[in-house]
Amino acid sequence: MAKPKTQFVCQNCGTVHSRWVGKCDGCGEWNTIVEEDPMGGIGGGPSRAPKKGRPVALTTLSGETEEAPRIHSGISELDRVTGGGFVRGSAVLVGGDPGIGKSTLLMQAAAALSRRGHRVIYVSGEEAVAQVRLRAQRLGAADTEVLLAAETNVEDILATLAEGKRPDLVIIDSIQTLWSDTADSAPGTVTQVRTGVQAMIRFAKQTGAAMVLVGHVTKEGQIAGPRVVEHMVDAVLYFEGDRGHHYRILRTVKNRFGPTDEIGVFEMSDIGLREVTNPSELFLGERNAKSPGAAVFAGMEGTRPVLVEVQALVAPTSLGTPRRAVVGWDSSRLAMILAVLEAHCGVRLGQHDVYLNVAGGYRITEPAADIAVASALVSSLAGTALPSDCVYFGEISLSGAVRPVSQTAQRLKEAEKLGFAGALLPASSAELPKSSASRWTEIEDLPDLVSRIAGSATRLAKTQEDD
Repeated sequence: MAKPKTQFVCQNCGTVHSRWVGKCDGCGEWNTIVEEDPMGGIGGGPSRAPKKGRPVALTTLSGETEEAPRIHSGISELDRVTGGGFVRGSAVLVGGDPGIGKSTLLMQAAAALSRRGHRVIYVSGEEAVAQVRLRAQRLGAADTEVLLAAETNVEDILATLAEGKRPDLVIIDSIQTLWSDTADSAPGTVTQVRTGVQAMIRFAKQTGAAMVLVGHVTKEGQIAGPRVVEHMVDAVLYFEGDRGHHYRILRTVKNRFGPTDEIGVFEMSDIGLREVTNPSELFLGERNAKSPGAAVFAGMEGTRPVLVEVQALVAPTSLGTPRRAVVGWDSSRLAMILAVLEAHCGVRLGQHDVYLNVAGGYRITEPAADIAVASALVSSLAGTALPSDCVYFGEISLSGAVRPVSQTAQRLKEAEKLGFAGALLPASSAELPKSSASRWTEIEDLPDLVSRIAGSATRLAKTQEDD
């Protein structure tokens, strides 16, 4: 009798090993190798001889196309992130830190869709029915017709969904709790997660129901389990936020039916999540306009302009190696800006600690924030406040030149709407509005920016001496 074959799979990246090892060769994580049966679930050997395939019809790229049918939730921020609503027959994966508000957001979305006459089924694998009902009562969703179940077995869930009228939206909370009879491994393992997700996606494609899957995240902030799950679904959303702040950001990182760089902003309250239609006012709400080292950055998140304050503190160091602390921005990008300031502008920061923070816990990803960061650093070093009615944006190259960025008109329009009368932007920027009451200053290189800030500091000091 042949000895049953087993394999060892990393639960972090899905790499298969022939024997157990302490450290995964694929991702380098320790103690993530688990023994699994390769004959169960996806990837297992066939139980019978494969049948002969049949030819499929081929077509051309030209032809009539139809816009994907969508289900509008009525929550404008959620519809913005999904590209206009949930697409029928699609699978959406939502990830986020524990307690960040994933279940709260989905419960509010389920209630909103139910009030619009859609059939919504909420399947909880982590909480009992009584716990979900308590949340629904707190959110004011207990009076809706959302159907609820507490189950983790994949076959039982599919049998329940197949009964009665086809659901418009199905929420599975969460995929790490699902287990299937076809896979001989514990819930949450790579094989079980793959099997459960594929079964749910197959149901969504066959019936046309929109499927929302909730996924746990690792300590690095990535969705736990094999990355192949993110490739299987149609959209991946991350629910971000800091427990120390009251707002949450829903960010798109993948969307087959819409843009991949949109964000939705919510504010957490005792009765659930509230939409924030103007995030710029939220990020600038507690701004101190007279403080040195603060610059307002006019950024873009997809099609939405966002104004956020960049704060810098430059102080003499008492250590042999100066500290470089960054919150909300790329630390490598900060190191590059510091090097360019020293090499091309003569700004010496080697004996100073540098602290950089993006107000409100917001995280900036686009390089257009280079000018705002450099302005904040020079302002803090000079000890003079920047103009309170001016916004900053532009990319800095290693040569010290300032490069133009895209969507200049949208940035300036948002700044003007919030009362900012000036802007400091790269020279030769395209898409400048022709009719505008705002005034803007174009700069060609970083030394020009430093001389302007240093000149204003000198004028301020001279005025104080005359007084």
